[in-house]
Amino acid sequence: MPKLQEALDRFDALFKRAAACGLNEPSAVTVATVDADGRPSARVVLLKGYDASGFVFYTNTRSRKGLELATNPRAAMCFFWDPLMEQVRVEGAVGAVTDVEADAYWSSRHPGSRIGAWASDQSERLESRAALEARVAAYADEFGDGPVPRPPHWSGYRVAPIRIEFWRSLPSRLHERTCYLLEGGEWRVSLLNP
Repeated sequence: MPKLQEALDRFDALFKRAAACGLNEPSAVTVATVDADGRPSARVVLLKGYDASGFVFYTNTRSRKGLELATNPRAAMCFFWDPLMEQVRVEGAVGAVTDVEADAYWSSRHPGSRIGAWASDQSERLESRAALEARVAAYADEFGDGPVPRPPHWSGYRVAPIRIEFWRSLPSRLHERTCYLLEGGEWRVSLLNP
């Protein structure tokens, strides 16, 4: 799939340029999902990896996004790097990463983030901030100085692209748009009107 590799190489170069701009989170990406009734929702997550198999992020699988992906395993992603005035849009089917991948990333997380993943019922109503802090303290006591295992409800998702679009701002709003699209098992590239 040389066209897919071309798109990934282009993304990689752009991602590295964005990282060199001094952004707090160059890996920040908006991920949009759809619930069972067709209602869309979007949120910003952090990209944790990408290759020919897809774009990876991690989360609580019982969160709103996790429940929506269980119902409709498709997502759209949008990276926008303001200093570059460039964006990349990715659309595709979503699948879970392997347990080995999830465990490897989990072990790289800050210990406080690991405790937080146990303590937070992500996306559920929170009775008070004090209640969350009490759960954090309880899990910190439970695990002590020992290892904090990965919760069974925490893993990663991989968006396997079927469409990757590059957008670059140009004067007079005559932006440059290049679309890589998987059609009939083959990747095709075309320019799009601004």
